[in-house]
Amino acid sequence: MMHAGSGPADREPEGFARPSLVRELLLVVGFFALYKLGRRVANGHVEEAFHNAGRVWDLERAVRLPGEDVVQGLLLHDVTLVRLADTYYAVVHFPATLLFLAWLYWRRPRHYVWSRRVLAALTGAALALHLLFPLAPPRLLAEAGLVDTGQVYGPSVYGADPATDTMANQFAAMPSLHFGWAVMVAAGLIAATRTRWRWLWLLHPLVTLVVIVGTANHYWLDSIVAGALLAVACAVLPLRRVRSAPTRRPRRASGGTPAPAAVPRSAGPVAPEVHAPVPGARTEPPYASSGV
Repeated sequence: MMHAGSGPADREPEGFARPSLVRELLLVVGFFALYKLGRRVANGHVEEAFHNAGRVWDLERAVRLPGEDVVQGLLLHDVTLVRLADTYYAVVHFPATLLFLAWLYWRRPRHYVWSRRVLAALTGAALALHLLFPLAPPRLLAEAGLVDTGQVYGPSVYGADPATDTMANQFAAMPSLHFGWAVMVAAGLIAATRTRWRWLWLLHPLVTLVVIVGTANHYWLDSIVAGALLAVACAVLPLRRVRSAPTRRPRRASGGTPAPAAVPRSAGPVAPEVHAPVPGARTEPPYASSGV
């Protein structure tokens, strides 16, 4: 589906060099490893995480945001639907983002550099917030009364005991990178293509929002904060425009004057044509007949 917008109208400007593939792979893998290490360092803080969860829950009720249970209730009407939501949460997040970056790298290098920078800034800001504000997800908050759909219906990407989970930090709910990355994927593809169907990419963050809230992995505020951080990152790191190639001027001769072919002919008086006399033909005198 990503090739649908690769028509002539949105080709990458000439002269924009594609970054080194080895360098980009090292950057992406290194940043991902740093992020995973940072999340493990931020693990723990159980008491503070649950305290912050109660504060977030109360704030959402104070500002009259819809309850997360409304969305989860829609999913729980069908076991297949809730399992699809859990699978979407577990499977789509990383592969979709990696495919997005890979496609931009090969087809839209200018948009790739911009998207990679924005994603790095968003992820770095999210990691800092995870360290400063540990937050237990609503599925772990007894006050919310929500079902941990991953543990009940499966599949789940988290361990049964959050305090001893060494694979992931379950107390890093805010902001939701699932939602932030999904919005960036949609925004990047809309900016990089010109097909009229490109707006359908907005379904990805919309479905992601329903999934993360319906499975009780995130609060509404987690998505709002992620969207705000992404907006700031895009404002600080805008997509750079490439100047169009200059128009070519007419070639000039070595003396500085235009080439002979480029000099227009002067429009002077036209000389009359002179015809040779025909043998045997009668010629008229050079004066007009005046009766003389």
